[in-house]
Amino acid sequence: MQDGKGKKGTLIIFICNHCPFVIHINPTIVSLAKEYQAKGIAFIAISSNDAIKYPMDGPDRMKQHAAQEGYTFPYLYDKTQEVAKAYGATCTPDLFLYDADLKLYYHGQLDSSRPGNGLDCDGADLRSAFENLLANKPTENQLPSVGCNIKWK
Repeated sequence: MQDGKGKKGTLIIFICNHCPFVIHINPTIVSLAKEYQAKGIAFIAISSNDAIKYPMDGPDRMKQHAAQEGYTFPYLYDKTQEVAKAYGATCTPDLFLYDADLKLYYHGQLDSSRPGNGLDCDGADLRSAFENLLANKPTENQLPSVGCNIKWK
């Protein structure tokens, strides 16, 4: 992670192309990336889904998806699924925010919106974590991410 490390922090987000939860949050993630990359927080997206059983989540389609969504951050493929296992990622999306020293600062949901629940996807929980990190304050209320399970081999 050292190569992609941000000056103030680094967000690792496990996503995939087809998950309705990820599709729901994509515009917000892109917006937050543009805002917080400028403030020194790096974003790295990783897909760990089994591309044999779920070819829509494979590297070729990931490249197209990243361009279509306007990702301003790397979208990497975890072919062996070892990265997801090392992080303890379980679903898409699953968010891990690290501080400048690569100490886990926040592991939780983007916000309380879900596909179909009528709440605006505003990224409130992650935005709060970003702001607290930048202000050197502790973060609270780390609610777990909710989404599709990672498609294990």
